[in-house]
Amino acid sequence: MIRNISVGIDVGSATTKVLVGEFAKGEKNPKIIGVGESETRGVRRGYVVDALPAASSIKRAVLMAEKSSGIKIKRAFISVGGISLRGELSPGSAIISKADGEVTNLDVNKALAECEDNLNLNNKKVVQVFPISFRLDGKEVLGRLEGMRGNKLEVKALILTCSLQHLEDLIAVIAEAGVETIDVIASPIALAQIALSEKQKIVGVALVDVGSETTSLSVFENGLPVSVHTFPIGGTDITNDIALGFKIPLDMAEQFKQGEINDNFSKKKLDEIIEARLSDIFEVIENHLRKIKRSELLPAGIVFVGGGANTASIEDLSKSILKLPASRGGTDIFGNMKTKLRDSSWYVSLGLVTASRDIGGYSEGTLINLFKDIKNTLKSSLKQLMP
Repeated sequence: MIRNISVGIDVGSATTKVLVGEFAKGEKNPKIIGVGESETRGVRRGYVVDALPAASSIKRAVLMAEKSSGIKIKRAFISVGGISLRGELSPGSAIISKADGEVTNLDVNKALAECEDNLNLNNKKVVQVFPISFRLDGKEVLGRLEGMRGNKLEVKALILTCSLQHLEDLIAVIAEAGVETIDVIASPIALAQIALSEKQKIVGVALVDVGSETTSLSVFENGLPVSVHTFPIGGTDITNDIALGFKIPLDMAEQFKQGEINDNFSKKKLDEIIEARLSDIFEVIENHLRKIKRSELLPAGIVFVGGGANTASIEDLSKSILKLPASRGGTDIFGNMKTKLRDSSWYVSLGLVTASRDIGGYSEGTLINLFKDIKNTLKSSLKQLMP
């Protein structure tokens, strides 16, 4: 009997996570049958800076997942994040091709292709494309376009891009670890599959992923992402501030950050240190929300995920600064089962496992040629990254 297996690999700046899921017939959610985790080496702020340790980190996590699942991992869905990942709104249009004016998929694809052409993609690669709105002969269209009649189709799309070099290097080190990339999916999109409900995404919500070295902000409305941006600040900055402020080791500072402080240290001082750095994070979030005209205008508020979401007082401080409801992201994918995968730092890899089922927005063919190019240049790419 053929088993429906899906694998997700999330290479974070601090930790590499691998999940193996199996979809049983008739079941919506996968059963997680394999878990692998290792400390990431050779990656800074989402970029591969040293290929050999990066590939070794991935290989360790993959071997662990293979051992726990009993399955040889050959192919996987990969997440891409880092400070180069961002979403850009772009318009496009197409003249309806059929003589009778009937709109077809060809017309939609032409308009979306123009959205990409209108961007400056120098040294960037399109990862995913999300059509935000359509107009036919100047009138907004809601619902299905195909079958309608008109002369000119206009579209506005959110196009997720990242550094071409970063993406090439990421796929190269994963290949060096013995795994072929099926698809590349933006981390915020994979996250949203797990951490957000459809209702939240429809009414308006901001998903904030506080990673170790970066923080990503993705805003959803009407069920679609309308903005994605990544900032070069994360949970490690808070840990470092605490270590410097109290003159303590980093592992102890990490415990303090999560609220585990002993009586020999000032709780008031800890709160001040954490608040100062979180305020920096919230300031860049607020500035971006103002830029896209969503400040204080998201009914479902802010949802925090990632390792940094475990920082004590993050919700209360967010409410006071951003003036929006705030909560930590959760998931019902496991029912009542107790598992470490409930920690939101696993949500990207969980979202990747479900990718074969229902992640949308990927423009098929966008990355096919890139994968072929990488196979041809893998050895030279790795040599360039090696010291």
